[in-house]
Amino acid sequence: MPSNKSVSDAPIVQFTNCRILRDHRLQREDLWVREGKILNPEKLFFDEKGSADVQLDCKGSIIAPGFIDVQINGGFGVDFSLATDDFKSGIDLVSQKILSHGVTSFCPTLVTSPPSVYHQVLPQISVRNGGAHGAGILGAHLEGPFISREKKGAHPEHCLRTFEAGAFQDLLNTYGSLESVRIVTLAPEMKRSSEVIQELTKRGVCVSLGHSVANLSQAEEAVQHGATFITHLFNAMLPFHHRDPGIVGLLTSDKIPAGRRVFYGMISDGIHTNPAALRIAHRAHPKGLVLVTDAIAGMGLAPGRHTLGQQVVEIDGLNTYIAGTKTLSGSVATMDMCVRHFQEATGCSVETALEAASLHPSQLLGIEHNKGTLNYDSDADFLMLNDRLYVQATYIAGQEVWRQDASGM
Repeated sequence: MPSNKSVSDAPIVQFTNCRILRDHRLQREDLWVREGKILNPEKLFFDEKGSADVQLDCKGSIIAPGFIDVQINGGFGVDFSLATDDFKSGIDLVSQKILSHGVTSFCPTLVTSPPSVYHQVLPQISVRNGGAHGAGILGAHLEGPFISREKKGAHPEHCLRTFEAGAFQDLLNTYGSLESVRIVTLAPEMKRSSEVIQELTKRGVCVSLGHSVANLSQAEEAVQHGATFITHLFNAMLPFHHRDPGIVGLLTSDKIPAGRRVFYGMISDGIHTNPAALRIAHRAHPKGLVLVTDAIAGMGLAPGRHTLGQQVVEIDGLNTYIAGTKTLSGSVATMDMCVRHFQEATGCSVETALEAASLHPSQLLGIEHNKGTLNYDSDADFLMLNDRLYVQATYIAGQEVWRQDASGM
């Protein structure tokens, strides 16, 4: 009889006594992992005649795909919008620390900045796999500077830009390169935005609509040209109005091209969006909801003054404001907090809450064949959680990269 080494010499790990999130429901099954991938046990048993080299008792835990944060500005004193000599060590620190929040992949996000900052910072962001060193980097999210002055939020007005005659070339000149860029947030009502959206989409960059005063028809036109995401729904856009619901109307628009889904980010921290608004969005378009933290450098630090790009911000509890104002500027929420708040505020199932932080962001970025699910042959990036959705351990490529210690830290 062939041994279980007939296909690979790598050890097979079997996670037992768990409920795994697969096909939108928690199932009492074991999880099998080899060489960083999730195995199909039927193939293992019947084709390879294999068995596990190591068995791990999960003691009844939930196993869910790792969380993916597509909008995070920094944390732990690190601000991704500041060009520093030790930028790489800063991004390494954040990627390491967010493992305890269940984040296994993320898009470092830069708020509106001068071109010199993009030219310095973007070459230092490279797409990479996660591991013991920290969460994987999926590419940068550039939020601005091609956004509306009226809805700039915490973005510095003197750095805002418009598309001039060059349109897409203006964008390239501003950023310097799109090599490591995954998402660009722009305001679709700006002149020449349609051609920019088409060019970005052609290059595999996800276009998100945000910081905008666009009406619904402008938003629909942007989607028809390739936009697929809405940056922090309800925040920094026209409020819903029954005669013209603006960007919010995309959630129930009948003008979305066939086969296309519009996703929308929500900062589910109990501060940025009233729980009733969270419920309205979720009930209107549940399969498009993507939880984001929009976390700033002050996440994980004591209250006080911190930075967000060119601005000074003040943290007061879970509130973060531009210093001296009541303008919200990012959050200090962690992704696991957002998942728990979303579940509590909407009364949705545990499965739905977990998928909003894993499956949906992976679908948005077109990486659902590798990440965001526990399907066979997917990357073995997953979490162990208790029934209250607190993270107990984080795994990347089948290796434990973080575990809560006995003291609960």
